[in-house]
Amino acid sequence: MAVRTGEDYLAGIDAMGNKVLSGKTIINKPLSKHAAFRGVMCTQAGLYDLQHDAAYADKLTYTDRDSGEIYGLSFLKPETSSDLARRSGMIRCWAEKTHGMIGRSPDYMNTVLMALASSASLLEGKENCFPAHLRSYYEYVREHDLTMTHTFIDPQVNRGGFYFEQKDDPIAAKVVGRNAEGIIIHGAKLLATQGGITDELVVMSSAGFEQDRCYAFAIPSNTEGLTFVARESFTGGKSKADHPLSARYEEMDTIVLFDKVLIPWERIFYYDNVAVANSFKNESSFAPFGLHQVLIRRIAKLDFIIGLIQSLIEEINIAEYDHVREKAAKLFILSEVLQSLLQQAEAGAAPDRWGACCPDLKPLQVASNIFARKYMEIAPMIQQLGASGLMSIPPVQVFKSDKGMELNHYLQGATKPGKDRVKLFRVAWDFAMSSFGTRETLYEYFFFGDPVRLISQFYGSIDFRPYKEKVDDLLS
Repeated sequence: MAVRTGEDYLAGIDAMGNKVLSGKTIINKPLSKHAAFRGVMCTQAGLYDLQHDAAYADKLTYTDRDSGEIYGLSFLKPETSSDLARRSGMIRCWAEKTHGMIGRSPDYMNTVLMALASSASLLEGKENCFPAHLRSYYEYVREHDLTMTHTFIDPQVNRGGFYFEQKDDPIAAKVVGRNAEGIIIHGAKLLATQGGITDELVVMSSAGFEQDRCYAFAIPSNTEGLTFVARESFTGGKSKADHPLSARYEEMDTIVLFDKVLIPWERIFYYDNVAVANSFKNESSFAPFGLHQVLIRRIAKLDFIIGLIQSLIEEINIAEYDHVREKAAKLFILSEVLQSLLQQAEAGAAPDRWGACCPDLKPLQVASNIFARKYMEIAPMIQQLGASGLMSIPPVQVFKSDKGMELNHYLQGATKPGKDRVKLFRVAWDFAMSSFGTRETLYEYFFFGDPVRLISQFYGSIDFRPYKEKVDDLLS
């Protein structure tokens, strides 16, 4: 079945029996029923169900020109500007349904895989590279509408520029053997968001110079020897009134342990090739398509934040103060800037060398750099606006107590009774002050890597000659 339902997704993950270590024990209950995972899994199941809703089917799916099969639209390789616009609409639809809070919603990895498979020709004729495997894997995932996560990062043992691991027992995952069946991986990788609650795990090595750490492959999440180590859950509780964001959108982050895991040859895209490991992701269409998906999601998230902040302003009647109006207006300006950059990227889309209608990378890089930095200012902004109101909010269930009527009176706002005002402030608290909200801030800042390093790389890509010529013209 090419387009799955929410029930297909939940039942499929539960049946896999993926090995997830939480605390000191392996989780032995269905993951969709576990407190740390059920919220986001239920939310994502709702996204899959939309594909079967008559009101959304045309927006979320497409019919393949060759096979006539129906697939999820985030798998579509756009060949025209119309195709790219359809992709944008699909991404926007899911992002608005989740208020942009799920960074690893299935369309993100679907987009990544489409971009990598589209660029598979980069691997042609190169040693230990298998472009056909990458294309076949894309077709397999698309055909079954599977969900994926990825891990690209090594453990933070030593961040020195010239650190080489010289240990018999590896830390960062490396190839420790090769045989007729495939390669054997042993060690650890970071940072698999949603690790354990996806069908598949895509692994790409960090750039480096050690041959046995230069690889890319994909394996099922229940592969023998694979363990996902979960961090502490940031789900505050199952109550969507008291924890309105974390109860729905908390994405678990995991460390991935490889205990001499066999990677079958047919699942390997490349290995033992330093040059390819250092260049493939950057030379492929990963960046433009990935940044495009992320920008659409971030705009949806920012629009939700604007609504949240304005709701707070009106509920405690502080719109008359200039510093308050400035804060709200700055976010609106940021949203307008990001939407303009998105439009510019789509208007400047052109066929890449593999025939995909690729959005213009430069505006997307600019948007990514702006958002990563500005997002860090949002939580403090909400804290300043909410002030003591964010520190004294009781759980919503208190309104069912014998003091409920009194509290409904004492905690009222400018337009809402106490219970409704508290529910609004619980959203603001979950966003700006909870463990979930703090993780979101760090996550968005480092989403594509260290923004300082990224902007340095961006500087290196700029052609400054036309700008310098203006100065030369004046001097001459």
